[in-house]
Amino acid sequence: MGPWSRVRMVKCQMLVTSFFVLLLGLSMATLAALTYYEAHFAVIGHASSDKTPYEAMHRWTFYAGISLAGLLTVGAVLGAAATMREAGGLMAGGFLCFALVFGALVEVAFWRFHNPTQVEDAVLDTYDLVYDQAVKNVSGTPHQQLVAIQDTFLCCGKSSPFSLLGDLEVSLCQGEEAARQDCLVGIRSFLRMYGNIASILTGIGLTAMVYAMLLSSFLWFAIRSGCSLDRKGKYTLSRRAPDCQPQEPSFFRHSPGWPVLQHPTEVDVPHGHLGASSPSGCPQLLQDS
Repeated sequence: MGPWSRVRMVKCQMLVTSFFVLLLGLSMATLAALTYYEAHFAVIGHASSDKTPYEAMHRWTFYAGISLAGLLTVGAVLGAAATMREAGGLMAGGFLCFALVFGALVEVAFWRFHNPTQVEDAVLDTYDLVYDQAVKNVSGTPHQQLVAIQDTFLCCGKSSPFSLLGDLEVSLCQGEEAARQDCLVGIRSFLRMYGNIASILTGIGLTAMVYAMLLSSFLWFAIRSGCSLDRKGKYTLSRRAPDCQPQEPSFFRHSPGWPVLQHPTEVDVPHGHLGASSPSGCPQLLQDS
């Protein structure tokens, strides 16, 4: 396989990779929007206060997801445009975006590995705080917030470590609500499912960023070395020599009553130029620009 064939194959792979990176960016933007506006997270966010760790974590997750999605989108657009136009500057910009996303995803993976339950603990702490306030004030705002959380997660109450609940705690779950699952279990299972989706996207993102960086670096070096495929040479017509006059065919040379005509002479074409004939028969030069 020649060098041009390899470059052509890498260009096709880069276009396909840019398309998947764009889809990955849209997926991360959707996940970040769900984290902030989805009913389960929104009801916990309304019940939490600025003093709880969940509120700060909630905002940080949303802004980080939107930033990553923006970098992925910009990197995909720059990579595709640089591949089509064979622009080294655009390719370097795409590589920078991919590298930044890769570094951020490494940080996210490292954080998830060392703190796998930090999000769950923050959400459960918020629920415990609302639950305790609702037990103390059955008719106040905390009780309304607790009811909203339980209706959203389809759960009710929480089990006591001593298997004994007070009268106020029992009154929070009556009738059909008493048959629902424990809220600690329901909230934890929902967050783990959501965390698994985020982990899968993180793994796919790391793999895609490594592949995109390899392709973009290869194409950048190919562009810098001049191994382009689609760019063709441009040719311009040189000026005609002043003494070049139109000529006629030589078979009229000795005919009586006709002017003496000569066969057109050949013009020496310099090395690296292409010769062309004008409509008048005068040779002209095509110069490679």
